[in-house]
Amino acid sequence: MINYIWSFMVVFSVISAIFGGNMQVLSNAIISSASDAVNLCIRLGGTICLWGGLMEIAEESGLTDAVCRILSPLLKIVFPKMDMKGKTAKAISMNVTANMLGLGNAATPLGLEAMRRLQGENGKKEKASADMIKFVVMNSAAFHLIPTTVAALRRDYGSENPFDIMPASWISSAAALTVGLTAAIIMIKISEGISCRK
Repeated sequence: MINYIWSFMVVFSVISAIFGGNMQVLSNAIISSASDAVNLCIRLGGTICLWGGLMEIAEESGLTDAVCRILSPLLKIVFPKMDMKGKTAKAISMNVTANMLGLGNAATPLGLEAMRRLQGENGKKEKASADMIKFVVMNSAAFHLIPTTVAALRRDYGSENPFDIMPASWISSAAALTVGLTAAIIMIKISEGISCRK
């Protein structure tokens, strides 16, 4: 399905550029976007290596165990069947912690590691498990205790008090997480009910 969406967007963009007389703008955008994509891959690759290494250090030092123990009561509500002492729970805990601190660049490689481990536990490899779906929602609509990235952007653009958005960030991110997880859980239960009837 996503292939059709992307194909439609590309064809629509080209047709719009032709009829709007903006082919030069489209060509420039394609070239600059390709360059930006390569730069992003390089930056993200470095970030993944850095945080992947720090994750290993955190595991060896026992930090992931401590973080997992603190977050396990909350994670147990979302992932009732998960072993809270397992490596998957630890990876999820580290991802949640990074998101709470507003460290999006750190959360991404930790999230990929958590998803890799969830897929390893998935019985049906061609289909996302319920835990994988809930984790994606948690990662996408994460609660931000300290909106570090947004505050940094606000500071770069001249804000005198970049962290004065914290109350709004707490409310909006908590609401997004609650609604997202509730919708995911309802959809999962509906899907499981349909599968059982079949």
